[in-house]
Amino acid sequence: MFSEVEFDLGTVKVVPLSTSHRDSLVEAASDGKLWELWFTSVPCDRTIDAYIDFALIEKQNGNSFPFVIIDKLNNKIIGSTRYCNADINNKRLEIGYTWYSKSHQKSSVNTECKLALLEYAFESLNVIAVEFRTHWHNHSSRTAIARLGAKQDGVLRNHQKTSDGCYRDTVIFSIINNEWAVVKKSLMSKLSVSS
Repeated sequence: MFSEVEFDLGTVKVVPLSTSHRDSLVEAASDGKLWELWFTSVPCDRTIDAYIDFALIEKQNGNSFPFVIIDKLNNKIIGSTRYCNADINNKRLEIGYTWYSKSHQKSSVNTECKLALLEYAFESLNVIAVEFRTHWHNHSSRTAIARLGAKQDGVLRNHQKTSDGCYRDTVIFSIINNEWAVVKKSLMSKLSVSS
């Protein structure tokens, strides 16, 4: 489903993840100590190698395509995202594992990245649906996903056991192909207002 692709956007570049990004990803996550957020999974120095290894194995298996996000102003990595849970038979995928340095949250970065990833998914990969998943308690993420134009499909209760033994309720959103034209127009409008 995936081929090598990268995106050169207004303020950022979205390029394929590699092991060479290890230290820069840890530095980006250090802006806000994002690994301390109990309701999400952002790598720290202790977990970064497993994070990258898993992402690259999933890429090799055709289930995922991970990226890093680079601020074009200073050429520094500011976060990560990926296509994941690809379902070739049903022409669906998820955009997930998305996080940005604290200093780049609530900026145009998420809108720029999601516009490019969604455009490629719907217009080049010809998927029929793009999913987004987040923890029930990650209210910032839920708000950001809804702001994209995704609709909430439902909540998977007790969906996953977390490392501390608690169970995560997962909120699922999606955008389907016949909504894409309007969602695209909305995202482009948001970017034109913010620039």
